[in-house]
Amino acid sequence: MTTAALTQVDDGIDRADAPAWSAVYAMTLCTFVLVASEFMPVSLLSPIATDLDLTDGQAGRAIAISGLSAMIASLSIGRLIARTDRRLVLLGLTALLIVSGALVSSAPGYAMLMVGRAVLGVAIGGFWSMSAAIVTRLVPARSVPKALAILNGGNAVATVVGAPLGSFLGGIIGWRGAFFCVVPIAIAATIWQAFALPALPARRREGGSGMRSLLQRKAVLVGLAGVGLLFLGQFALYTYLRPFLEQVTHVGLGMLSGLLLVIGVSGFIGTTLIGNLIGRSLHILLAMIAAAMAGVAVGLAVFGGSLAVVAILLALWGLLGTAAPVGWWTWVTRAAPDHAEAGGGLMVAVVQFAIMAGATIGGVAYDLAGPRTEFLGSAAILAFAAFAALGCSTDRAPFARSQGET
Repeated sequence: MTTAALTQVDDGIDRADAPAWSAVYAMTLCTFVLVASEFMPVSLLSPIATDLDLTDGQAGRAIAISGLSAMIASLSIGRLIARTDRRLVLLGLTALLIVSGALVSSAPGYAMLMVGRAVLGVAIGGFWSMSAAIVTRLVPARSVPKALAILNGGNAVATVVGAPLGSFLGGIIGWRGAFFCVVPIAIAATIWQAFALPALPARRREGGSGMRSLLQRKAVLVGLAGVGLLFLGQFALYTYLRPFLEQVTHVGLGMLSGLLLVIGVSGFIGTTLIGNLIGRSLHILLAMIAAAMAGVAVGLAVFGGSLAVVAILLALWGLLGTAAPVGWWTWVTRAAPDHAEAGGGLMVAVVQFAIMAGATIGGVAYDLAGPRTEFLGSAAILAFAAFAALGCSTDRAPFARSQGET
């Protein structure tokens, strides 16, 4: 196990004397498994619905239930693990990915599917709520943006290979086999973290008061509203992308996998590029991303029957949608560096509630009004997200300069 020393600096955050990059990369592998597991139903929605005799909207709620349990976990984990070494907590949460993959892949019916997805949600909520805070302890302050970009790189890689590979494997070994493929990767992530993570003792001041303090800051409230609307609009659309492509664009399995790969590759590019674009006026960049995603959603609704146009729009969607979380996680480290775990918990709770609501409301709208109308509704939500992002500037946030804001 790595034993990097931690030092208390003037912003109140325990930081490593030297960057523990192996630990960061181990956590990145975990983010890959988390994201691949969370959104694998997107690429397998139709076969899941067929096998379990569900509508597309009902199958989409497999994403909603993981969002609900993730939201609950992110709000409660701080109290439950108040004095527990964060290294042990991360290992336990990663182990839950193994349990979830095994339950889902062997689910005999809808109930067990939802239980497995709920277990996944606990891992998602717990891991993401602590991830930014732990990264700030693993590397020096000047390296935090780079470490966060690497961490979110696991998200990007998962979008590159997760959805298209899930669709491809689903056609060969079935959706159950595709879900089981995440189990050995989760085992590898658990072992790597066990060796790479240093001891991360809980800090004495962390607790429920952190969330109360953050909720009294206007910029934090507006920012949480902005990120919530972004993910609500994003997943009202993205959850039902496969049935949209099958029913509106009329693509087969091979072209479907290709289009999902386009989203993933462009998402990886977006995650790589956004680090160079993040500056002092981060809120303006976040607003521009949300506005551009709204435009893409409108384009899909209007030109959904044209394969060429859809391919271009999906490339833009991947570029923007995968880059957005990097921007928002950077925002939360600037807005709440003095309460990093509490800020992460609030952020994850809002994001997971938005994913849950987007998958649920989007499913109802898709079943009742059809794909084009549902996608236009997503565009409207994303437009509101752009307006909210304009009001979440952290230029005057407490301790902002200690996070290396440029």
